[in-house]
Amino acid sequence: MKKYHGTPIGGTRQDTARFLLGRDALVPFPRRDDMGAVGEFCRSFVFDNGAFTAWNSGKPITDWRPYYEWVDEWRRHPGFEWALIPDVIDGDEAANDALVKEWPRHLPGVPVWHMHESISRLRRLCDQWPTVALGSSGQWRTPGTAAWWGRMTEAMNAICDDRGRPAVRLHGLRMLDPAIFTKLPLASADSTNAAVNSGSLDRFGMYLPPTAAQRAAVIAERIEQHNSTPCWAALPTQECMFTTT
Repeated sequence: MKKYHGTPIGGTRQDTARFLLGRDALVPFPRRDDMGAVGEFCRSFVFDNGAFTAWNSGKPITDWRPYYEWVDEWRRHPGFEWALIPDVIDGDEAANDALVKEWPRHLPGVPVWHMHESISRLRRLCDQWPTVALGSSGQWRTPGTAAWWGRMTEAMNAICDDRGRPAVRLHGLRMLDPAIFTKLPLASADSTNAAVNSGSLDRFGMYLPPTAAQRAAVIAERIEQHNSTPCWAALPTQECMFTTT
């Protein structure tokens, strides 16, 4: 399973280079600060369209042409893998289907299925694309809650065969938490955990790494010790795997 660490990392350029060396990264369209270091030092990288950030700021993106151009510029780089197809956070299925249809098909893209959308749309995306991203949204916007696991159980039961193998490669958005990805048959997942929480000093106890970059590396290494499960252990949809809240 690939673990994409969200950028920008912060700190000095040297700190950023050290953290990214040999790792896999996710670069958001609105924050391309580390793109030079990503292209030089990462094993592989993917692009995030930035829709979630823009939605949180109250200024959703309506013109995606600059994003398409950016993806087109980098798609020939040997480390580039794919880009998330633009989506409307908490939007309806028609709006998101329209953006999928608009996507330039010569660009390696991955559509997003939002958990508030129908299971039938998830099945349809799995029929049409080799990789599908799973996004937490609506009443299931917080990964790892009991309700979230209940909805994820519905989704996995719908797209995995009787041996627990998913129909396509799955990417977990904001799911780079061992408590989550070790229970799901994900090909990859991402989060900004390392970059964001390197400033949370309390989580390191009395032996505090002296720099933010070192703390980010510690967080990343703890994540990278784990792997996703190879198959889904199917559960009845009314049951929940966990009681985490």
